[in-house]
Amino acid sequence: MLNHDMLETLEKRIGYKFNDRTLLKQAVTHSSFTNEQRIRKTKNYERLEFLGDAVLELVSSEFLFQEHRTMQEGELTKLRASMVCEPSLAFCARDLDLGRFILLGRGEEGTGGRTRDSIVSDVMEAVIGAIYLDGGMKPAKAFINRFILSDLEDKQLFYDSKSNLQELIQGKLKKSLHYELLGESGPEHDKTFRVAVYMEENQLGTGVGRTKKAAEQQAAYEALLLLRGRGCI
Repeated sequence: MLNHDMLETLEKRIGYKFNDRTLLKQAVTHSSFTNEQRIRKTKNYERLEFLGDAVLELVSSEFLFQEHRTMQEGELTKLRASMVCEPSLAFCARDLDLGRFILLGRGEEGTGGRTRDSIVSDVMEAVIGAIYLDGGMKPAKAFINRFILSDLEDKQLFYDSKSNLQELIQGKLKKSLHYELLGESGPEHDKTFRVAVYMEENQLGTGVGRTKKAAEQQAAYEALLLLRGRGCI
Protein backbone atom coordinates (compact mmCIF):
# COMPACT_ATOMS: atom_id res chain seq x y z
CA MET A 1 0.00 0.00 0.00
CA LEU A 2 1.05 3.59 -0.61
CA ASN A 3 1.34 5.53 2.61
CA HIS A 4 1.70 9.28 3.11
CA ASP A 5 5.51 9.15 3.03
CA MET A 6 5.63 7.19 -0.23
CA LEU A 7 3.22 9.57 -1.93
CA GLU A 8 5.33 12.49 -0.74
CA THR A 9 8.47 10.80 -2.10
CA LEU A 10 6.74 10.25 -5.44
CA GLU A 11 5.67 13.90 -5.56
CA LYS A 12 9.29 14.95 -5.05
CA ARG A 13 10.44 12.62 -7.83
CA ILE A 14 7.97 14.01 -10.34
CA GLY A 15 8.46 17.60 -9.19
CA TYR A 16 4.80 18.38 -8.53
CA LYS A 17 2.81 18.65 -5.29
CA PHE A 18 -0.80 17.55 -5.69
CA ASN A 19 -3.75 19.42 -4.27
CA ASP A 20 -5.69 16.13 -4.50
CA ARG A 21 -3.39 13.18 -3.80
CA THR A 22 -6.12 10.69 -4.63
CA LEU A 23 -5.41 11.51 -8.28
CA LEU A 24 -1.76 10.55 -7.85
CA LYS A 25 -2.69 7.33 -6.09
CA GLN A 26 -5.15 6.48 -8.86
CA ALA A 27 -2.45 7.15 -11.47
CA VAL A 28 -0.29 4.35 -10.06
CA THR A 29 -3.10 1.85 -9.38
CA HIS A 30 -3.29 -1.08 -11.79
CA SER A 31 -6.57 -2.80 -12.61
CA SER A 32 -5.28 -6.05 -11.06
CA PHE A 33 -5.12 -4.26 -7.69
CA THR A 34 -8.62 -2.78 -7.93
CA ASN A 35 -10.01 -6.16 -9.00
CA GLU A 36 -8.32 -7.92 -6.11
CA GLN A 37 -9.41 -5.30 -3.57
CA ARG A 38 -12.91 -5.12 -5.12
CA ILE A 39 -12.54 -1.40 -5.73
CA ARG A 40 -14.53 0.32 -8.51
CA LYS A 41 -12.80 -0.07 -11.88
CA THR A 42 -12.83 3.72 -12.38
CA LYS A 43 -10.31 3.96 -9.53
CA ASN A 44 -7.47 2.38 -11.55
CA TYR A 45 -5.22 4.37 -13.88
CA GLU A 46 -6.89 3.57 -17.21
CA ARG A 47 -9.03 6.71 -17.53
CA LEU A 48 -6.14 8.94 -16.45
CA GLU A 49 -3.89 7.17 -18.97
CA PHE A 50 -6.41 8.01 -21.72
CA LEU A 51 -6.31 11.68 -20.76
CA GLY A 52 -2.54 11.77 -20.28
CA ASP A 53 -1.99 10.25 -23.72
CA ALA A 54 -3.91 13.14 -25.31
CA VAL A 55 -2.03 15.78 -23.31
CA LEU A 56 1.32 14.16 -24.17
CA GLU A 57 0.46 14.08 -27.88
CA LEU A 58 -0.45 17.78 -27.87
CA VAL A 59 2.64 18.91 -25.93
CA SER A 60 5.06 16.76 -27.92
CA SER A 61 3.47 17.88 -31.20
CA GLU A 62 3.84 21.54 -30.26
CA PHE A 63 7.44 20.92 -29.18
CA LEU A 64 8.39 19.26 -32.47
CA PHE A 65 6.50 21.86 -34.52
CA GLN A 66 8.54 24.63 -32.89
CA GLU A 67 11.88 22.78 -32.86
CA HIS A 68 11.80 21.52 -36.46
CA ARG A 69 10.37 24.39 -38.49
CA THR A 70 11.24 22.91 -41.89
CA MET A 71 10.32 19.28 -41.18
CA GLN A 72 7.37 17.90 -43.12
CA GLU A 73 4.25 16.42 -41.50
CA GLY A 74 5.19 12.82 -42.22
CA GLU A 75 8.62 13.19 -40.64
CA LEU A 76 7.13 15.00 -37.62
CA THR A 77 4.62 12.19 -37.15
CA LYS A 78 7.34 9.54 -37.32
CA LEU A 79 9.56 11.42 -34.85
CA ARG A 80 6.69 11.96 -32.41
CA ALA A 81 5.77 8.28 -32.58
CA SER A 82 9.31 7.24 -31.65
CA MET A 83 9.36 9.69 -28.74
CA VAL A 84 6.08 8.63 -27.14
CA CYS A 85 5.96 4.92 -27.99
CA GLU A 86 5.77 2.28 -25.25
CA PRO A 87 9.52 1.53 -24.93
CA SER A 88 10.34 5.25 -24.93
CA LEU A 89 7.89 6.07 -22.14
CA ALA A 90 9.03 3.02 -20.18
CA PHE A 91 12.63 4.28 -20.47
CA CYS A 92 11.52 7.66 -19.01
CA ALA A 93 9.43 5.98 -16.30
CA ARG A 94 12.43 3.97 -15.12
CA ASP A 95 14.45 7.16 -14.79
CA LEU A 96 11.81 8.17 -12.23
CA ASP A 97 11.67 4.68 -10.69
CA LEU A 98 7.88 4.75 -11.13
CA GLY A 99 7.68 0.96 -10.98
CA ARG A 100 8.48 1.07 -7.28
CA PHE A 101 5.24 2.95 -6.54
CA ILE A 102 2.74 0.98 -8.65
CA LEU A 103 -0.09 -0.80 -6.82
CA LEU A 104 -0.42 -4.28 -8.35
CA GLY A 105 -2.46 -7.36 -7.61
CA ARG A 106 -0.57 -10.40 -6.35
CA GLY A 107 -0.80 -12.22 -9.67
CA GLU A 108 0.52 -9.30 -11.70
CA GLU A 109 3.25 -8.72 -9.13
CA GLY A 110 4.29 -12.36 -9.37
CA THR A 111 4.67 -12.23 -13.15
CA GLY A 112 6.97 -9.21 -13.18
CA GLY A 113 4.38 -6.52 -13.86
CA ARG A 114 6.34 -3.90 -11.98
CA THR A 115 9.06 -3.93 -14.66
CA ARG A 116 6.86 -4.54 -17.71
CA ASP A 117 7.13 -1.84 -20.37
CA SER A 118 3.40 -1.85 -21.07
CA ILE A 119 2.53 -1.12 -17.44
CA VAL A 120 5.19 1.45 -16.54
CA SER A 121 4.57 3.36 -19.79
CA ASP A 122 0.83 3.43 -19.03
CA VAL A 123 1.56 4.76 -15.54
CA MET A 124 3.75 7.50 -17.05
CA GLU A 125 0.80 8.67 -19.15
CA ALA A 126 -1.58 8.35 -16.20
CA VAL A 127 0.67 10.60 -14.09
CA ILE A 128 0.52 13.20 -16.86
CA GLY A 129 -3.28 12.95 -16.82
CA ALA A 130 -3.37 13.27 -13.03
CA ILE A 131 -1.15 16.37 -13.06
CA TYR A 132 -3.30 17.93 -15.79
CA LEU A 133 -6.51 17.35 -13.84
CA ASP A 134 -5.00 18.62 -10.61
CA GLY A 135 -3.13 21.68 -11.86
CA GLY A 136 -3.92 22.26 -15.52
CA MET A 137 -1.77 22.35 -18.62
CA LYS A 138 1.15 24.40 -17.24
CA PRO A 139 2.46 21.80 -14.70
CA ALA A 140 1.61 18.91 -17.05
CA LYS A 141 3.66 20.55 -19.80
CA ALA A 142 6.51 21.21 -17.36
CA PHE A 143 6.55 17.52 -16.37
CA ILE A 144 6.59 16.38 -20.01
CA ASN A 145 9.36 18.82 -20.92
CA ARG A 146 11.47 17.78 -17.94
CA PHE A 147 11.11 14.01 -18.06
CA ILE A 148 10.19 13.12 -21.66
CA LEU A 149 11.35 15.89 -23.98
CA SER A 150 14.72 16.54 -22.31
CA ASP A 151 18.06 15.00 -23.39
CA LEU A 152 16.43 13.97 -26.65
CA GLU A 153 19.70 13.27 -28.44
CA ASP A 154 20.62 10.44 -26.09
CA LYS A 155 17.02 9.26 -25.74
CA GLN A 156 16.58 9.18 -29.51
CA LEU A 157 19.78 7.16 -29.71
CA PHE A 158 18.22 4.65 -27.28
CA TYR A 159 14.73 4.64 -28.83
CA ASP A 160 16.03 3.78 -32.31
CA SER A 161 19.20 2.01 -31.18
CA LYS A 162 18.79 -1.19 -33.17
CA SER A 163 17.90 0.50 -36.45
CA ASN A 164 20.54 3.22 -35.93
CA LEU A 165 23.23 0.62 -35.25
CA GLN A 166 22.23 -1.44 -38.26
CA GLU A 167 22.31 1.63 -40.50
CA LEU A 168 25.72 2.66 -39.14
CA ILE A 169 27.45 -0.73 -39.31
CA GLN A 170 25.91 -2.27 -42.41
CA GLY A 171 25.28 0.98 -44.29
CA LYS A 172 28.11 3.36 -43.42
CA LEU A 173 30.88 1.01 -42.21
CA LYS A 174 29.98 -1.86 -44.57
CA LYS A 175 30.49 -4.48 -41.83
CA SER A 176 28.37 -7.41 -40.66
CA LEU A 177 26.23 -7.14 -37.53
CA HIS A 178 24.80 -9.87 -35.34
CA TYR A 179 23.41 -10.49 -31.83
CA GLU A 180 24.14 -13.47 -29.61
CA LEU A 181 22.23 -14.71 -26.58
CA LEU A 182 24.77 -15.00 -23.75
CA GLY A 183 22.40 -16.49 -21.22
CA GLU A 184 19.02 -16.41 -19.54
CA SER A 185 17.96 -16.76 -15.93
CA GLY A 186 14.87 -16.78 -13.74
CA PRO A 187 11.61 -18.72 -13.78
CA GLU A 188 9.69 -19.21 -17.02
CA HIS A 189 7.21 -16.39 -16.26
CA ASP A 190 9.89 -13.86 -15.30
CA LYS A 191 13.03 -14.52 -17.32
CA THR A 192 15.99 -12.20 -17.73
CA PHE A 193 17.97 -12.33 -20.97
CA ARG A 194 21.58 -11.24 -21.55
CA VAL A 195 22.59 -10.44 -25.11
CA ALA A 196 25.76 -9.21 -26.84
CA VAL A 197 26.04 -7.38 -30.16
CA TYR A 198 28.98 -7.87 -32.53
CA MET A 199 30.46 -6.05 -35.50
CA GLU A 200 32.16 -8.86 -37.39
CA GLU A 201 33.78 -10.72 -34.46
CA ASN A 202 34.22 -7.68 -32.20
CA GLN A 203 31.83 -7.35 -29.27
CA LEU A 204 30.55 -3.77 -29.04
CA GLY A 205 28.04 -3.98 -26.21
CA THR A 206 25.91 -6.14 -23.96
CA GLY A 207 22.38 -5.72 -22.69
CA VAL A 208 20.04 -7.24 -20.15
CA GLY A 209 16.24 -7.26 -20.41
CA ARG A 210 13.00 -9.06 -19.64
CA THR A 211 12.76 -9.98 -23.34
CA LYS A 212 15.41 -10.73 -25.96
CA LYS A 213 14.27 -7.65 -27.88
CA ALA A 214 14.75 -5.38 -24.85
CA ALA A 215 18.18 -6.88 -24.19
CA GLU A 216 19.17 -6.36 -27.83
CA GLN A 217 18.01 -2.74 -27.66
CA GLN A 218 20.17 -2.11 -24.60
CA ALA A 219 23.16 -3.83 -26.25
CA ALA A 220 22.72 -1.74 -29.38
CA TYR A 221 22.58 1.44 -27.28
CA GLU A 222 25.86 0.51 -25.56
CA ALA A 223 27.42 -0.16 -28.96
CA LEU A 224 26.30 3.23 -30.29
CA LEU A 225 27.76 5.02 -27.27
CA LEU A 226 31.05 3.18 -27.83
CA LEU A 227 31.14 4.02 -31.54
CA ARG A 228 30.19 7.63 -30.85
CA GLY A 229 33.15 7.83 -28.47
CA ARG A 230 35.37 6.56 -31.29
CA GLY A 231 34.06 9.26 -33.62
CA CYS A 232 32.12 6.88 -35.87
CA ILE A 233 28.82 8.75 -35.40
